[in-house]
Amino acid sequence: MTRIRFQQSLEDLKENLLVMAGLAEQAIQRAIEAYRVRDLSICDLVSRSESAINRLERDIDQAALDLLAMEQPMAIDLRFILSVIKINADLERVGDAAKSISDRVRNMEQMAAADLPVDIPRMAQLASEMVRRSLQAFIEADAELARVVLTMDDAVDAMNKAAYKSLTKVMEEQSHLAPQALNALMISRSLERVADHATNIAEDVIFWVQGADVRHHKSLIVGANDPHAMG
Repeated sequence: MTRIRFQQSLEDLKENLLVMAGLAEQAIQRAIEAYRVRDLSICDLVSRSESAINRLERDIDQAALDLLAMEQPMAIDLRFILSVIKINADLERVGDAAKSISDRVRNMEQMAAADLPVDIPRMAQLASEMVRRSLQAFIEADAELARVVLTMDDAVDAMNKAAYKSLTKVMEEQSHLAPQALNALMISRSLERVADHATNIAEDVIFWVQGADVRHHKSLIVGANDPHAMG
């Protein structure tokens, strides 16, 4: 494979991953809209998008593996392909989380509306913003933006912990609202997982651009601007 063809194949791989990213983002947005308005027709759209996401995941993985087999990429190109494979898996799991949320909305369809002590739309906004920023960091090969995403994860974790505490209290003290509270708790957990997948994507961007493994990233975030950091 000539160098020009190889670079075009890398661009095609990136474009296909961005198509999948768009589908995964849209699935989360639709799932939360379905929760907000209790519209099962939106849940159907989420279910259909999951099939498309799964097909793309297989295609992207195969294309990436073919590139590794046909060419022996060095340094940053190798890191790019490996990162695409990992990001691909995380985007598929974002799609799974959207499907899980829509399934919970289906469960709640026959239940009475309840004013629960959890702000699911706000949590979804934060998790979706993490996904968007991590993908922007990927598009722009921006390791510093990816590091910003890592700092956002604590807020979503805190909201999930608060939701667990408040919703379990509802289940204990207001048994008639237990089914609604349980479904809201499962949705909160799904959103926390979306934030985790966004964090993984951000870490993979940093690995691709800088060659730095920041999976245990707390201390590395503090030292992100260290001039002696790996470039």
